[in-house]
Amino acid sequence: MIFEKKPTIALSGATGFLGSHLMASMLSEGYRLVVLGRSYKEETLKQRISKLLQWFGIEELVGQLELVEIDFLKPMLGIPEEEYKNLCTNTEQIIHCASDTSFSERKRDLVFKSNVNSLEGILEFAANAGVTFFHYISTAYVAGANVTVCKECLSSSADFLNVYEESKAMAENIIAAFCKKNFIPFTVIRPSVVYGDSHTGRSLRFNALYFPIQSVKYISEIYLNDIKNNAGKKSKQYGIFLDEEGFLFLPLRIFLPKEGALNIIPVDYFVNATMKIIANPSPGGIYHLTNNSLTKLEMVSVYNEQFMKIKGVEIIYGRSADNVLRNPAEELFDRFIEPYRSYLSDNRVFERTNTDLVTDNLQPPEFTYEIYKNCMKYAISVNWGQSIF
Repeated sequence: MIFEKKPTIALSGATGFLGSHLMASMLSEGYRLVVLGRSYKEETLKQRISKLLQWFGIEELVGQLELVEIDFLKPMLGIPEEEYKNLCTNTEQIIHCASDTSFSERKRDLVFKSNVNSLEGILEFAANAGVTFFHYISTAYVAGANVTVCKECLSSSADFLNVYEESKAMAENIIAAFCKKNFIPFTVIRPSVVYGDSHTGRSLRFNALYFPIQSVKYISEIYLNDIKNNAGKKSKQYGIFLDEEGFLFLPLRIFLPKEGALNIIPVDYFVNATMKIIANPSPGGIYHLTNNSLTKLEMVSVYNEQFMKIKGVEIIYGRSADNVLRNPAEELFDRFIEPYRSYLSDNRVFERTNTDLVTDNLQPPEFTYEIYKNCMKYAISVNWGQSIF
């Protein structure tokens, strides 16, 4: 491979879902990468990256990687001055993918520490390195909770569905202001909800789209176990039974605040579109990586029925579950999916003019049963992420 024609890029968040896939693709295309990361629990950054390279089957490309353990909250990223100077000299572009994706208000301080407070370190690094581009991986949902059309511009909203959206919107504005002041070309890349590979079903994370599906499976297994080992004593109380075809009838009403759909993209589309943006960026460009083919939860329920042999799920729009007498399965499901409820019936529309132009109108696939099946087979095979490594 010839590396001279491609810029050396510093990548944060390479141990995360999106960042790891970007790392694998960029290495495969001949980029040299400087991975900015840290140890986690008892694993060094080198150990974490080694496991990922093995998972992607690209261990032989390790020579294109430089690993630097850093701390964004410390001066000079927490590394010795000479090492920092060398890092600045060798880095031509930055992709900032690291973030805390928690929606929990209880974790507000941690989310803002990771997504906002830590920006000073990497932005100073960008300025000191004189990078030719700073690419920020954000989210399509920074436009806010009360917006219908999400435009390809910075958000001025003050109303968000959760602390994650709020922190990413603030981060975008901080990055844009700093980069403009310091004459650093930048891009903002905004994916919607990302799931596994649309061809293989493989994934490293199993939240968002996966969580309501996993919740239904978990609840169904409780009652299947009751039917098998306890003659269905609990199940019968709530009208839950196995029918003649072997389907579990599970009365489960899912209450959603409004009619809408899921906007989901596979990680392979995210990677392919992002690679095109990085190869031909426009200064100040904001890019929505979203899907014009929306996925209704009713369709996911149909897929579930076929794949998991579960009947009885009903989607109810425009009605709160708060004042409704619910069965135990419904109460349990509501607790599981509460953080994701709004995204299951979203009606925000995303402008894609910039994205379609730079990606030659590359579009994500419709979420078909075949894609669903491959994704769920893989998720179950690795116990929803518990046994990937």
